Amino acid sequence: MFTKEDFLSMRTKQDVIDLAPKRNVKINKVLNKLAYEDELRKLQIELVNLQNWISKNKLRVAVIFEGRDAAGKGGSIRRFTEHLNPRSMRVVALAKPTEVEQGQWYFRRYIKELPNPGEIVFFDRSWYNRAVVEPVMGFCTKEQYNQYMVQVPEFEHMLYEDGVIIIKFWFSISKDEQKKRFESRLKNPLKRWKFSPVDQKGQELWDEYTFYKEQMFSKTHTSYSPWIIVKTNDKKTARLESIRYVLSQFDYEGKNEAQTTLLPDPNVINRYHRNIKQIDN
Repeated sequence: MFTKEDFLSMRTKQDVIDLAPKRNVKINKVLNKLAYEDELRKLQIELVNLQNWISKNKLRVAVIFEGRDAAGKGGSIRRFTEHLNPRSMRVVALAKPTEVEQGQWYFRRYIKELPNPGEIVFFDRSWYNRAVVEPVMGFCTKEQYNQYMVQVPEFEHMLYEDGVIIIKFWFSISKDEQKKRFESRLKNPLKRWKFSPVDQKGQELWDEYTFYKEQMFSKTHTSYSPWIIVKTNDKKTARLESIRYVLSQFDYEGKNEAQTTLLPDPNVINRYHRNIKQIDN
């Protein structure tokens, strides 16, 4: 253990690293956390630069976060947004449709949430609810599902032609890791609100989710709106690499002065293709 004298003598992080082995103190976890926080800070600085450039050039950017429950979508969105200017950024997490909305065209409630010029919108789940969650849970009819699957590529093509930039993330988590995170939520009174009956069904209906997920990819992965797969069993790595991916998609001012790499790790994040190895199959 470190002594009182040790703490008084240490002035830098390197002093701690050098002294730890001599005192038989294991600090790997602390060092990993510090490295993560340092890397996150550098990437968040770049996100601020990107946002300023998007605002200046009046671009419209929508970043969609999809994936199974507990895959880390909300935590990643928080890291994306915590230092951005709220005047040109929004997070959209819609509740279930109202009775009036249920009688409207399915995409209408999402159209009004699309980004304005100079704005980034982060969708914590999106119109893809109807592609996976709704058919698995019986929240839509077969006819509604089939109609949706025909319309969604055309809907996104219209947005593409109109200049809306869409980035679609699928956060891929293994069944065992999902179970661990569910159990952790139930034990933590600050996170218990996240656990719902739909979450509980996630493990029971794992194979059904897989079936509809693959149907979604096969029909909605396009050249103009591709799916990006993020392996999320390691939450922190998934956060860093998803930020890197977004930054890599824009040639914004000052990008070449970044203090860290802006190229995502292909072992963690990749464009969907049929033989890609996913961890939530």
